[in-house]
Amino acid sequence: MMNLFVLQLLNGVQLGVLLFLIAAGLTLVFGIMDVINLAHGVLYMVGAYLIATFAALTGSFWWGLLLMLPAAVVVGLLIEVVIIRRLYARSHLDQVLATFGLVMIASELVEIVWGTSPLSVPMPEMLSGSVPLMGPLRYPVYRIAVILAGLAVAAGLYVVVNHTRIGMLLRAGATNRMMVSALGVDINKLFAIVFTLGAVLACLAGALVAPILSVDTGMGESVLILAFVVVVIGGIGSIKGAFLGALLVAVVDTLGGVFGPFLLRSLLDPAAAGQMGRVLAPMLVYILMAVILFARPAGLFGRRA
Repeated sequence: MMNLFVLQLLNGVQLGVLLFLIAAGLTLVFGIMDVINLAHGVLYMVGAYLIATFAALTGSFWWGLLLMLPAAVVVGLLIEVVIIRRLYARSHLDQVLATFGLVMIASELVEIVWGTSPLSVPMPEMLSGSVPLMGPLRYPVYRIAVILAGLAVAAGLYVVVNHTRIGMLLRAGATNRMMVSALGVDINKLFAIVFTLGAVLACLAGALVAPILSVDTGMGESVLILAFVVVVIGGIGSIKGAFLGALLVAVVDTLGGVFGPFLLRSLLDPAAAGQMGRVLAPMLVYILMAVILFARPAGLFGRRA
């Protein structure tokens, strides 16, 4: 049982760092630009398709990853200039409708370009295999690399946000964007940087998960819902909150789905416990969100409006 717990805990941490990459951009876009972007999951999907394409063309996962990053910058800038920039002064309902339309358009374009069949990305050879953890338990090297890569990006974001000029502007914009604009900062340039950074992070998450999961047009939908939960739990505009919220959500979701039925068996018969566990497991994340919001309505690190 302890081996299973450690294994699922590591799976939860790996999911958590991927959720953080997605939610970090989402919380910055919402907190600084005040834009609700339902198309953020599309960027996660596009990142996976881009690395699948570049890896197939070059025959190397690493070249595919390097080529994916500038392509993600181009995609992010294009979406911000053509679509998102026109939504800054519009209501949240207009933003929801416009970005939902973008989801539909992007999904159709992906099916036209890449087809409807799922794609696969080969595991990099140097990260294949597994390493021993405890007893007979082994864990894939690539999943450990994903965890370390996510932690490295989180550390990099911390340095940028807390110890650079652009980070100072991001923190000021999250607090009072009208004051930042009044002080002479080019707000359109700042917004373009924020959105592009969020796009690159979401594409990176999609690229990292591509060798683990199949690449398909529906992969961004479920992860977007969890990313919004992370943003709400962590507090809008807070990178630290996004990181902690992502880990909490991922660990609760992973451990709850595995160990929920085991705990219920002490109260119910095995058949009823299994059925109840399958029903309750998907609800645990939302119960966690409700509990946190009851105690802290602005989220763990959010500021009251």
